[in-house]
Amino acid sequence: MRVLFATAELSPVATVGGLAAAAAGLGAELRRSGVDLDLVMPDYGDIALVDETTVELDVPDWVGAAVARQGRHPAVGPLTLIGVPGMARPHPYLQPDGAGWPDNAERFFRFARAVAAYCERTQPDVLHLNDWHTGAALAALDDPPPSVVSIHNLAYQGVADGAWLDRIGLNASHYEWWGDTNPLSGALALADRIVAVSPNYSGEIQTAANGFGLDGPLRNRADALVGILNGIDTDVWNPATDPHIAANYDAATLDAKQASRDALVERFGWSAEGGDAPIATVVTRLTEQKGIDLLVPLIPLLDQIPMRLAILGSGDAVLASRLAELAARFPDVFAFVDGYDETLSHLLFAGGDLFLVPSRFEPCGLTQMQAMRYGTIPVVTAVGGLVDTVPDADASPTGVGFVAAEVSSEHLLAALFRAARRVTNKRRRTALQKRMMSIDHSWTAPAAEYAALYDELVAERG
Repeated sequence: MRVLFATAELSPVATVGGLAAAAAGLGAELRRSGVDLDLVMPDYGDIALVDETTVELDVPDWVGAAVARQGRHPAVGPLTLIGVPGMARPHPYLQPDGAGWPDNAERFFRFARAVAAYCERTQPDVLHLNDWHTGAALAALDDPPPSVVSIHNLAYQGVADGAWLDRIGLNASHYEWWGDTNPLSGALALADRIVAVSPNYSGEIQTAANGFGLDGPLRNRADALVGILNGIDTDVWNPATDPHIAANYDAATLDAKQASRDALVERFGWSAEGGDAPIATVVTRLTEQKGIDLLVPLIPLLDQIPMRLAILGSGDAVLASRLAELAARFPDVFAFVDGYDETLSHLLFAGGDLFLVPSRFEPCGLTQMQAMRYGTIPVVTAVGGLVDTVPDADASPTGVGFVAAEVSSEHLLAALFRAARRVTNKRRRTALQKRMMSIDHSWTAPAAEYAALYDELVAERG
């Protein structure tokens, strides 16, 4: 089975969000399972390959020159980089000031067209596209192979000026969107299968509340839509071997988790007194989606739970400033680190008693699974993949966390109170930790589902 897998991000080559981790994790596991996977991504420049060869692709004049570099990357193995004019940038999407590159639509329309040319040249058994960046590829293929489009976050659709429809020959019935051009809507119309990155999310995106305008087209294609839960890299996220935490441990040696907890207390200058108060941690992007603003009204109330909270995140400058002010005002119970720190990130997963994911929507979510790998109890909202991965411990004998009934500060506070009661009871806490640490969150099962989907599509074509 030869699969062309096209993505705009691939960890650790080019990482912005969850797409990069998903592409890398799924790609690696598919290869381990025997799928001949051709990983294809944009050539952003300064990406070194070993045993490199180059191929010029036959593309229309509006694309300009398109070159495929093929070789081995030390972290991901065989890799194909497709270069088109304007693609080589220090960040895939953003300028140094945080604004998007003004020509992002043009850059990724060129890339998608070059992916189509590469597909015609290599003739894979299956074409697997990811998110809007690759969405225009299907329109350029007269006789496409069986195709899959994965939706990692429907909020991002790559909507561009309507002039692109005529400029690059896109079918208006698929790609026209209220006078604009929508590369994702076209891909959803043309793909043989559509995959959402969790079962619950596959249902949510068919509703007006979560469909971002595409709920109607998705309902029309409900028979082609499936939900496959993402996995995580269980080698990177492994408390038994993690070099970033204070002491390694597993489900049988949970007492060693205390060393990372103590390291957090020391890092944030918290008093050793009151050590029974649970520590809640957050590792996130500061965006509206992630719901960190919902925690702001709760910070002055932490003493009442009681609880201490540490947030590591970057993004919205106004929210970051507000969190910094609160950290200065409540230093005994709240700490905020603006930015991303790999070592601190791992320490927060290991050293926390609770891990908060207060998202307004969450296609799959990775951090709740990473937290469970470390025996850190998730407190989440009832959205997207959080529903699939975190059954409530007070509602189910197989529960592994605590779920806010609604996306609001009030309901999050109620969930935190419930979680705090569980954490302060060592026997019940340990049982919960061992249960969650026994769950397999690797890519093994998701990759098997994708491989079965590929087989199904090829069989349908005869």
